[in-house]
This record gives sequence, C-alpha cells and structure tokens, in this order.
Amino acid sequence: MSKELKSRSAIVKNFATLLVKWQRQYGRHDLPWQVSLDPYSVWLSEIMLQQTQVATVKEYFFRFMQKFPTLKDLARASNDEVMSLWSGLGYYSRAKNLHACAQRIAKDYKGEFPKTVLELQELPGIGPSTAAAITSLCFGSREAILDGNVKRVLTRVLTFSGDMTSATHVKNLFQMAQQLLPDKKSDMPAYTQGLMDLGATVCTPKKTSCANCPMSKICISHRHQTVENFPVRTKKIKRSAQSISLLMFRNAKNQIYLEKRSANGIWANLYCLPAFESDQALLNDVPAQSRKEPFFHAPFLHVLTHKDLYLHVVEIKNAKPLLKQTGQWLTPKEWQLMGLPAPIRLLLLNESKH
Repeated sequence: MSKELKSRSAIVKNFATLLVKWQRQYGRHDLPWQVSLDPYSVWLSEIMLQQTQVATVKEYFFRFMQKFPTLKDLARASNDEVMSLWSGLGYYSRAKNLHACAQRIAKDYKGEFPKTVLELQELPGIGPSTAAAITSLCFGSREAILDGNVKRVLTRVLTFSGDMTSATHVKNLFQMAQQLLPDKKSDMPAYTQGLMDLGATVCTPKKTSCANCPMSKICISHRHQTVENFPVRTKKIKRSAQSISLLMFRNAKNQIYLEKRSANGIWANLYCLPAFESDQALLNDVPAQSRKEPFFHAPFLHVLTHKDLYLHVVEIKNAKPLLKQTGQWLTPKEWQLMGLPAPIRLLLLNESKH
C-alpha cells in the first residue's frame, strides 16, 4: 500500500473518533438553536446560516423564535410579517422558501418535521446538506452534510483536488464524506456539529489554526503545507454593477410612498421606494407640480455578493400622487413593520431622525 493510500486509510479510520471527541470538549455548545435540538429551531438556523455568519444570525433567530415560537405560528403568518423580520438578512428567496416550507409541513405533515432526507428535500428551500443536518442533529441519522465549510475541511484533510465548481467532483467528495461517518448513531449530533464548528472556528478560509485542529496528525495538506491550496475552485465569480434611482416621495403628513416589488430580481417581494433606471426616468414619472424642488441625495454604494448597487435617491416633499400609483403611503410606524431591503430601511431610519 502506498504512503498516500495509507494516509487516506488512517483518515477513514480515525476522522470521526477525533472529531466527536474534539467537539464534545472544545466545540460550540452555547448556540441558541443547540438548546433542545428541536427540528424547527435547527431548520430555522440552518436556513438563516446559509451564506450568513453566526454572529449576524443570532439576533434574527431570537426575533423569529419570539414572534413565531412554533412552526405552525410561522405557517399562519403573513408574507409581510415574515419579510419584515427577515429584512436586512439578505438572500430574500430564503425567507420566501422558509414560509412556504412551514406551510407545507403544517398542511402535509400536521406540523411535524419529516425524519428522512428524501422527504425533507421535497420541501421548499431544503437541499441535501440542510436535510442531512436536520436528520443527523435531531434524529441521529447517519447522513453527511456538505456545505461550504465542510467542503473546505474535507478537501484539506484529504487533499481532494477536484474542482468544487464541478457537480461531478462535489458528488465524489460527498461519497468520501459518507465513508467518514461514525458507526454509532449516538455520535452523529456531535459529529455533524463538530464539522460545522471546525470549519467555522479552526479550518477557516484564511489564517487557519492548524495547531488547534484535531485533524492535524492525519490531515494530508497540513503535512505537505498546502492547506491554502484547498478547496480548488477554477471558476471566478464575475462581479457586476448596477445604478438605481430611487424616489423618496414624502407627503404633507410625513408619509413615505412605497411599492411592493415583483417576485423576481433583487429585493423580490419587499417594499421599496419606487426604482428607476435613471434620475431622468424617475422625474418623467412624477407629476409636473411635484417636480419643482427635488432634492438629490449623495449617491451611496450597497454591496451584494455578486453585484455593486449604486443608489441615487431623489427626494420630493409635499408630493402629489404619482401618475401611476400602485403602492401605498405609510407612516414611519407602519413602514418599520414592513419587509424592506436593508439599505432602504437604513436610509429611511436615518432620514426619520432629522
């Protein structure tokens, strides 16, 4: 047997034991969704944690659990209530799927979470890794998770050089992940949580803490000092930029005019200031009697994952109705309860203080 094969054999044999022992001693045990490992709270946290850090999620998690303590409470909520609480967390399709998923479980499963990966994956917004996280953490199922953090950990430990932008290579890595699972069902919650903890606190994208890693003795990339070469991704994300002109329409009662955006594109289904491709297009849509004294705010940048938004705000006070009025006038007390994009909410909050 070659040295490389011996190394991989040692990993398969020892990985789960080392990870479970480390998690129980050094892993995270104070996360709010760990208190009871209830499927509802675990599912909610998993959806929120997709592309979002724990520190940010905690606040939103507490707010959701306070407003919707059970899945049935969430299922009965209106779309606007859900979007309002989600506002600022980003990736709003997650909130839409979250609400739809709760309604499906309430209707088709009498409010009880399915206990198999296959059933869970049939629900809106639940992919293979999220389904595996729920079943392994809550029910002790021997299912492998494979989110971004886990891909990083496993590709480094195994020196898996397959391109993670390739579905075939991801599938191959998943098969390896299945081989690493512990034999004992009782070890699965600690194992799954341990993978999450390792990727979030030790085996991080930069400045890895190999000296504190339970895998340092069996990690092949650590031995070869090639940790930063993994995971392999050949396709680079292309960033784009977009300029948006926003109409801040304020009437004599200090109400703001907001429109609900369509189900597609950025800020889908959220309430927003009317948006236009340019300042001129914006002014063309405003009645002549309201165009006399527009105030042009300094443009500001809002950064999304793959796009830079340059937002130009044109404010008009004591405004008359729009030519094509499809939204509604809202007081500060009212719009603060609506689902607004983060930059719009921040803008209006700052303006209301002046």
